[in-house]
Amino acid sequence: MRFLTDPVGLPGLIALGVGIGVFLVALLRARARGVKSPKSPDARRSNASIWGIVLQGIGIGIVGFGPIRVDLDPASATALIEGAIVLVLMLGAVWLFDSSSRAMGRNWALVARTRDDGTLVQSGPFAVIRNPIYVAMALFTLAMAIAYGHTLNLIAGAPLFALGTWMRVRHEEAVLRATFPDYDGYAARVKRFVPGVF
Repeated sequence: MRFLTDPVGLPGLIALGVGIGVFLVALLRARARGVKSPKSPDARRSNASIWGIVLQGIGIGIVGFGPIRVDLDPASATALIEGAIVLVLMLGAVWLFDSSSRAMGRNWALVARTRDDGTLVQSGPFAVIRNPIYVAMALFTLAMAIAYGHTLNLIAGAPLFALGTWMRVRHEEAVLRATFPDYDGYAARVKRFVPGVF
């Protein structure tokens, strides 16, 4: 099987590697915050969103799958611009994820759930968009596609990632709507993914 990939340079791969390292640290910190507070016995969670997680993972996996052609001179303008774009995307992804998980505090979880003692988070990035962590994941996926030269993979993987995201959002909104009476007012004010647009 022959893969069509774009040539890439080391600056983009290094930026992606550093970004992944920082992202993992932010993820471990978010997980530690969640572990500090015991699960509420009456917490409500949506296991249906697990299928969304699976589709998102497959979409991201498709984007990252295949060979990487490191053919660009690392000092070339193309390689340096590519590296700068990947770095900006990864910094945006890490910042969005970290600030969102900090705003959520003990409410953060991989699978949608709410706690009886939880609150509807409307601060930090949630004051501007309702799903900043999914936007962070999309930025990460785009950065990986650019760093690996996997434009065609992005075209194939993005629809699966989008479908998985939509499945998770739909289930999470149902859980939040059932738990917080003020959720509809919040949803009317704050867009899902792009401030003031969508």
